[in-house]
Amino acid sequence: MRGLTVLPSGRAGRGRLFVNLPDGRAVAWYDRRANRVSLLEADRREAVLAALGPYLGGEVAVGPPPVPTPAERLRLALPPDRDLAPNRPGEPMLGELVYGSPGTRARHRLRREIGARELMGAELDSLEALDWRVLHAVPLPGGGLIDHVLIGPAGVFCIATVPGRRQRVQAGDLLLTVGRAGPRPDVRRVRRAAARAAHALRAPVTPVVAVVEASAVEVAPTLRDVRVLQPATAAPYFTTATATLKPPDTEALFSLARDTRTWLP
Repeated sequence: MRGLTVLPSGRAGRGRLFVNLPDGRAVAWYDRRANRVSLLEADRREAVLAALGPYLGGEVAVGPPPVPTPAERLRLALPPDRDLAPNRPGEPMLGELVYGSPGTRARHRLRREIGARELMGAELDSLEALDWRVLHAVPLPGGGLIDHVLIGPAGVFCIATVPGRRQRVQAGDLLLTVGRAGPRPDVRRVRRAAARAAHALRAPVTPVVAVVEASAVEVAPTLRDVRVLQPATAAPYFTTATATLKPPDTEALFSLARDTRTWLP
């Protein structure tokens, strides 16, 4: 059938592909992760498969939509303006950079902060192929923000990103220092943010400081409850950690976490 269009949902390359009629009504979708085409109208099977042809690979299951799980029902009922899943790393900073009027120094700082979050965000996004789920720029009451929330087999992680600026970074029990600049309260803040996340999600949450592009990272031996990682060490750490969550638990927590009402009741 002519007129069918294929449109992505979610972050590029990771969400579903929807097949729509010219009026915007969906007649099928392709789930990349499950390699399955779900048909809403069986008589359009051949037209749908022809439209999806360039995107399909291997043996693809085709049939009516599976019965949704409780987590999927929550997602389907979530209004788009309350869904955090499409957020980009550093989302509020991007808005400030584009629509605000920062001075030269502030603009340089924003770009550095955004770049660090984008680099770390890309590393975390790459874990989605291994049954992890990630959210960026999660809002907290009072204007606070969690840079990244990672949910997967090894549990839930609250991640704060720090630009290393190609200098030595020292992480202590409460503060973090980049080069010769004054100490930053990142360690204390991520610990507090993880406690808020644990309360909101009703699950244990591990605080993590991600240091991006540092020449060296030193961690005080007394700092044991907060993990300090770099992009190159993040994936090996998360993927080799002891599994504590089953896939249905991961999806249920992700469905809860992506709803702004979980964080801003």
